[in-house]
Amino acid sequence: MFLTWPYLFSTCCYKFQVKKGRKTRWTETTIDLDNHIIVPQIDSKIDFPDRFVEDYISNFTKTPLDISKPLWELHLLNIKTSNAESIGIFRIHHSLGDGTSLISLLIAATRKTSDPNALPTVPTTRKRDDSNVHNCSIIVSFWLSILWGLRLIWNTIVDVLLLVLTILFFKDTHTPLKGAHGVELNTKRFVYLMVSMDDIKLVKAEMKTTINDVLLGLTQAGLARYLNREYGVKNANDGAAMSKSGIPKNIRLRASILVNIRASPGIQDLADMMAEKGKARWGNKMGYIIFPFNIALQEDPLEYVRQAKATIDRKKQSLEAICSYACAKLVLNLFGVKIAGVITRRVLFHTTMAFSNVAGPVEEISFYGHPVAFIAPSVYGHPHVSLNFLQSLLF
Repeated sequence: MFLTWPYLFSTCCYKFQVKKGRKTRWTETTIDLDNHIIVPQIDSKIDFPDRFVEDYISNFTKTPLDISKPLWELHLLNIKTSNAESIGIFRIHHSLGDGTSLISLLIAATRKTSDPNALPTVPTTRKRDDSNVHNCSIIVSFWLSILWGLRLIWNTIVDVLLLVLTILFFKDTHTPLKGAHGVELNTKRFVYLMVSMDDIKLVKAEMKTTINDVLLGLTQAGLARYLNREYGVKNANDGAAMSKSGIPKNIRLRASILVNIRASPGIQDLADMMAEKGKARWGNKMGYIIFPFNIALQEDPLEYVRQAKATIDRKKQSLEAICSYACAKLVLNLFGVKIAGVITRRVLFHTTMAFSNVAGPVEEISFYGHPVAFIAPSVYGHPHVSLNFLQSLLF
């Protein structure tokens, strides 16, 4: 079974209610499952089932969700594809929660395949090893802390300034990947690709990096090769002499990376997220960092990973994500959702793509007795041509 963007069934939920002269708010309502669970009649002899599923999901981008009822739907497609025996598609409005919230909810709605009565294990985040710091003398540790703090402040100032400039006028270079005005209204295609986690871990171990470093390096390599091919074809059509690389110099291509800013990172136990004083509350708790890709062909494929690691290490020494979330929340409280939406859209529109990575379950899981083959989250409605979402399944 294939799942995307989960939601848990209940007999009570919330919907939007808008009153003239008042702010939009949530109101409690009763759910009629017939309005949310859709099981279309499908011909079992379809010639291209994978393409049918792609077209089915793509049609979602043509119509909005009905705000008169809770903003979620579950579509069950009884059709066999190349990777699954059947398909479950959750269509959920982003206002209900971010990736961390929804994946945490999915895990709570599933059970271990090995033990149908047991909840899946919640993935944990490994703590950083600070043994080398503790082994330093007190004086050395003190000065290292001062230097680290100064670097953190400087990097944060630079990143926030670039974020403000991006909101105002600082745009990415126009490339075949850069969307024009109104791109968020276009029909979208949802395509997924499975890669081996063992291969990614092998590169991670050999280069002493993180999984995110490898994934960003992989994305950077793909972008460089794609643009080299596109510009190479354009140069050939224009009669220009072909060089080793067809990519124009000094391309500015950045990604808006969504970052979970909860005090407790990673996927959480659902009960902890619902707790009033929990460290990882339910909702949309994410900030943005602007990640610049280095678009150039490299002879050594591992150079893409090294460059991505250098950039992300620099971003880790900054409070850009926390500041972007705090500023967005401040604007929302002071000026309302429309102004906050305009500012957020400008950040996204002035960059080329979005990038997000959410951890998945660490063992085989089942959804109401159906083994889950894979999970492929995505989103639409952003002013980007390309949105890249990575879901790691560790089983």
